[in-house]
Amino acid sequence: MRLGFSIGTLGPVASAPDEHLKLVREAERLGYESVWASEGYGADPATTLAWLAAGTERVELGSGIIQISGRTAVATAMAAATIDRLSGGRFRLGLGTSGPQVTEGWHGRRYERPLAHLRDYVQVVRTALAREPVRHAGPTLQLPLPDSRGKALSMAIGPVRQPLPIHLAAMGPKAIALAGEIADGWLPIHFPPEHVAESLDHLRSGAALAGRDPAEIAVSPMVMAMVDDDADYARDVVRPMLALYLGGMGSREVNFYNRLAHRLGFAAAAARVQEAYLGGGMGEAMEELPDDLVDALALCGTPDRVRERLDAYRKAGATTLVVGLNAPTLDDRLEQLGWLAELNS
Repeated sequence: MRLGFSIGTLGPVASAPDEHLKLVREAERLGYESVWASEGYGADPATTLAWLAAGTERVELGSGIIQISGRTAVATAMAAATIDRLSGGRFRLGLGTSGPQVTEGWHGRRYERPLAHLRDYVQVVRTALAREPVRHAGPTLQLPLPDSRGKALSMAIGPVRQPLPIHLAAMGPKAIALAGEIADGWLPIHFPPEHVAESLDHLRSGAALAGRDPAEIAVSPMVMAMVDDDADYARDVVRPMLALYLGGMGSREVNFYNRLAHRLGFAAAAARVQEAYLGGGMGEAMEELPDDLVDALALCGTPDRVRERLDAYRKAGATTLVVGLNAPTLDDRLEQLGWLAELNS
């Protein structure tokens, strides 16, 4: 199992860009397989990854993830081909549906039939990246528009890699099966190793439907990580991010991360975290996060415990574990990168 490093949704634009480049270069030096940038409602991951491509030599660069509601499928294909060419063939395209709050509130699109739209979207992206004329007639996308003056166009450039790998963020059984059917990789977030292992059945069922070998699909769980001799301190470092996801990443009715905690057996605690976040904010939500829920969703604790959990992810079938860091200073994060690399060796 290799390691990846996620710089999150804001990355270098949130603070000193040189500090983030230093982290990414250190990850590259330590042998991390990949670096990932994600999309919320701020920094653009494609721009960030193009910038990182210029400052690195070997590490793979992944979008983890680009929201499919935020740009057309061909615009995503153009961005992917451009970054892949700028990086010399190091780009991985991670895609996800996001949720109704962002899709409808930020991008002005109805959050309807998300998996059907994701299927259509991936097919159009693949057609465009193959530099074939883009013609598609699906339930959510039609190109060119029927009864229009539209023409089936082909991309003027293509990626270095053919085919360029596409990874899908997926949390529910149907979404995981779709990743097994149409994607080159699966990006689960906040999944404990035990849940990764259980969910592989859904990935395999999707792969079987398409006549694919599931062993060829990359499995790259994304987790918050913190190693420290003081286990309580390690938990407290990752608590703010987990409270944000369970409490504020979605509405009261639709929060996929909160639903995950319910499936893992933490329904009461997850409900308290959400109520506290929506009623009072981050501090109150953090207080409602029990230690066992933090331990389930994050890779945190003493070196011995983190080594055990890394081994558990490896045995569960993870091919790459993508770690996010919430340590307070640059030096702390550099230390964490090294510590995790050593514990995974």
